[in-house]
Amino acid sequence: MIAPIFKGLLLGIILSISIGPVIFAILKQSLTNGRRAGYAFVAGVSASDITILTICNVFTQLFSLVLEHKSIIAMAGSGFLLLMGLYTLFLKKIELDKEAAAGDKQMSRRDLLGVFVSGYLMNTLNPNVFLFWFAWTAAIGASALETPNPIVYKVLVFGTCLLFVLLSDLIKVVLAGKLRPKLTQKTMVWVNRVSGIIILIFSATLFYSAVA
Repeated sequence: MIAPIFKGLLLGIILSISIGPVIFAILKQSLTNGRRAGYAFVAGVSASDITILTICNVFTQLFSLVLEHKSIIAMAGSGFLLLMGLYTLFLKKIELDKEAAAGDKQMSRRDLLGVFVSGYLMNTLNPNVFLFWFAWTAAIGASALETPNPIVYKVLVFGTCLLFVLLSDLIKVVLAGKLRPKLTQKTMVWVNRVSGIIILIFSATLFYSAVA
């Protein structure tokens, strides 16, 4: 079945090039803490996408409840991004070490779990992600009804999409890892500041959408 795979690739491309706080957070984690942190963050984002996609496909009533409380979720997401942005901009200390530059910085399981959770929450608390998956779930679901096996059709579309997005995020981590040895301490400080500012901008955008 070429059609569902092709649709999944197109959907994956749209999602992977969408500009949002996640893409900058992936790059920052990889540049600041090394590849393991980047992989953990990507895993959290991927787990979040799977969770939201499952909700959209299976728990339609729960998703309707989510839409009814979209403003609350947006406020929560805004608050989470605000705290993360302020911490990144003013409190987080950047230390450039050879171990992280080589991409093999040792992090405890607790630290990696924290990075995983931050990726999961950043993606989940963004109502735009819910709306994105809901819109495409409805569109793909309508197309699937016209096929002999709707379930297989949807599995191929969304499976291809999620796999493509995951691979694209992993490539970002690898590319950031290759770039990191060329960075200086001063450059890393500026990368951290820019990342914090970008996260604060997305926090303000979410807050405005919630109020509006």
